[in-house]
Amino acid sequence: MAEVRAEMSANVWKVLVKPGDTVSDGDTLVILESMKMEIPVIAEEDGTISEMKVNEGDVIDEDDVIAIIA
Repeated sequence: MAEVRAEMSANVWKVLVKPGDTVSDGDTLVILESMKMEIPVIAEEDGTISEMKVNEGDVIDEDDVIAIIA
């Protein structure tokens, strides 16, 4: 099980996966927006999304958990 964490404070612009989706290393999970830049958050391992901790429009801080991959 792996936690995907935010590398910076940002707004969650788009959520591309949902619980139950299978992801591969390198797949984009969400897109964050900060200072008018779009920042993709990618999976760092293969697995299944067991939980999404964010929704579109959320404001997150550095090190917040975005998703859990099992």
